Amino acid sequence: MAARAQSEKSAQFQQLQSLGQPHPDSALIILKKAHAKAIQDNDSMAAGRILQQMGQICFNQGHYAQALDFYLHADKIFAQENNKDLLAENMGKMGILYYYNKQSDKAFQLYNKALALYTSTGNKKGQAEIFGAIGHLYEKHHQYDSSFYYQHLALRTYNQIGDNYGQAKIYENLGSIHEDLANYDSSYTCFKKSLEIYRQHHDEVASIEVINNIGDILRKTGKYAQGIEQSRLAYTLSVKNNNLYQLAAACRDLGKGYQLLHQMDSAYHYLELSRKYSLEVYSRESLKQTSFLQVLYDMDKKSDEIVRLNNIRKINQIVTIAIVTIVLLLIVLGLVTFSRQRLKIRDQRVLAEQNKSIFEAQHELMQLELKNKQLEEESLKQQLELKSQELSTHTLNLIKNNQLLENMRNTLQDMVKEDKRDQKKQMQQIIQQINQSFNHEQQWKEFTLAFEQVHQRFFDKLKLHSSELTSTDMRLIALLKVNMDSKDIAGLLGISIDSLRVARYRLRKKLNLEQGDNLSTFIQAL
Repeated sequence: MAARAQSEKSAQFQQLQSLGQPHPDSALIILKKAHAKAIQDNDSMAAGRILQQMGQICFNQGHYAQALDFYLHADKIFAQENNKDLLAENMGKMGILYYYNKQSDKAFQLYNKALALYTSTGNKKGQAEIFGAIGHLYEKHHQYDSSFYYQHLALRTYNQIGDNYGQAKIYENLGSIHEDLANYDSSYTCFKKSLEIYRQHHDEVASIEVINNIGDILRKTGKYAQGIEQSRLAYTLSVKNNNLYQLAAACRDLGKGYQLLHQMDSAYHYLELSRKYSLEVYSRESLKQTSFLQVLYDMDKKSDEIVRLNNIRKINQIVTIAIVTIVLLLIVLGLVTFSRQRLKIRDQRVLAEQNKSIFEAQHELMQLELKNKQLEEESLKQQLELKSQELSTHTLNLIKNNQLLENMRNTLQDMVKEDKRDQKKQMQQIIQQINQSFNHEQQWKEFTLAFEQVHQRFFDKLKLHSSELTSTDMRLIALLKVNMDSKDIAGLLGISIDSLRVARYRLRKKLNLEQGDNLSTFIQAL
């Protein structure tokens, strides 16, 4: 009984599959009802097969997202049931979907997973189908060596299990590869073998495409009359099977053949017929798409309505339970609140007194901290004033010292100019000692220390503007910072006013100041 039921289900699936091509909208409605019944009967395998067929119909109509959704639901069911063959078959279908959706990497991954599953179950036919699909994918990537390899693997596997109908599709694939490589003799041979097998199985629909391919090969090899003969045969079979797509292709090939024979009237006639049939195909496909989209919309609408009603029912149940629970909780809460109210009031009083004490203590602590901060600020101000006075004192001492040394040097230079031989050598040594004492390092260190205490991080900020400043540049900048005039600065540095101008000019260049920028203003702003 179980085997008979399974056979009946397989027959139903085949009928629905044949109905899916001409009437996809009707097939989808029937499959939706069958899926609901399978769920009601708790028949997960039937539900998975139906979802797979629904995905195939959506795929054929170009609705890849909806198709992938159905495939993934079927994949989940087959994985739960641990049916490796159906799982592999479903992966193969998803691989084709990813290929048409320009995601070849995902297609390769699914094909490899499906092949591993078929290998584990020993399913040779499934392996052959995946070999052929992988070969076709390599062909579309123009990797013809790999494509030939997998197509021959598929052909050998079909031969092992005696499935010559599967071989027909592989011969057709091989013919297409040879045609891409311009191996027209090999291509013709493969197409002829494929056609012979299709004719043995009386598959006229599959034969039409192969006959058209044979006509293309004959036309490409210069056999125009024979090519037209094959195209006429494809035309006749297309009319017989009411296959508008192949009819348009056959008329197009006839037009090309007559054009090559320079029979332009016939070429124009068949090319116009091809255009007419192509428009009719487009019109029919548009009508199918419209009906199919309406069915998908109705299905989604019904599904949403079912979900909405289920949600409303669940919400009503939850609300009822919540109301009863809340009433009980309110009664209990009222009793507890009444019994503990006095204790709560007493605790609140105690807590308020404690908070008051804490607040007063915190207030006193904050006042003490505020006074400490004020004292610290006053102390810092006094220290800063003291450091400023020290800096001024150091600066005045430097000025006086250098002025004294300058006067002594000038006096000695005048004595040297008198050219008294007994004093000249001795005077020169004194002048040299005075010159060496102009930039006494200890005095400058004390000045720099006092300066940095008054103007904290001044030199760090300055170095951000230039990394080429020398110690002499630093001394000049420090003297400018304390607002000394040019005469005093020249005296401290032991240089002339002209040399000071040159030093200021070079300093402006190192600090990258513009033409109109004032050096002293820039330094004061740091």
